[in-house]
Amino acid sequence: MASSIQCSVWVPSLPNTNTIRFLSVNPNSVTFSSSSLTRIRASSSSPTVEEAAMNIDNLRRFINLNSGKWNGSFYQFDSCGNMLQQLSTKLSASSYGEDELMSLIQTLYIKQPSSSTSISGDDNDAEWAEYKIKETNMFTVDKYQQIGFFPSEKAFALRYQTAGMLETVLRQGVLGEDDTGEESPRNLKLPSRRPSVVCENCLYSLERDMRARAFHILEPKAL
Repeated sequence: MASSIQCSVWVPSLPNTNTIRFLSVNPNSVTFSSSSLTRIRASSSSPTVEEAAMNIDNLRRFINLNSGKWNGSFYQFDSCGNMLQQLSTKLSASSYGEDELMSLIQTLYIKQPSSSTSISGDDNDAEWAEYKIKETNMFTVDKYQQIGFFPSEKAFALRYQTAGMLETVLRQGVLGEDDTGEESPRNLKLPSRRPSVVCENCLYSLERDMRARAFHILEPKAL
């Protein structure tokens, strides 16, 4: 399988936030820890009260960790570590419900480039595309997502089978309103539209309240 790397760096949306410098990474160095994972999974059998509470507690920790408003940058690298794209993004995340009905809702905003037909070049007039990320709750983590926590390493990992969000980010951030829907736009490398294994790894800091995410895509079209 061929692979590609997408990375994003997010910091809280606060006044006078300092510019974050992102250090380039070697995509081949992004790995999963082989240590045992604390998996969030709803059992199909009748769990004990203690097991159910532990699952709900992990979900609550995950939601609390991701809630808030974030400013960030999205980077795309090829398999050799060369940066292909750098885009501006914002993320708004909140929750609703309690206990086993808790859900995390996230909206991603992607800064669009100036259209080829645009008259104004003022950055204040920039348009932001909105993308609703699939909710995260006890049902989705059991059916569609696999989530691993690494508390001592200040990290978590997700695995899912679609690269649709990443394609949207690239199309909106690079092409914007000039996107004609072409399957393979010139000078833009998109992930496969077929089901792909997407591994999302996140390192976070509670002290500085910032995080770095890496999306590693295995593309079946390259088989």
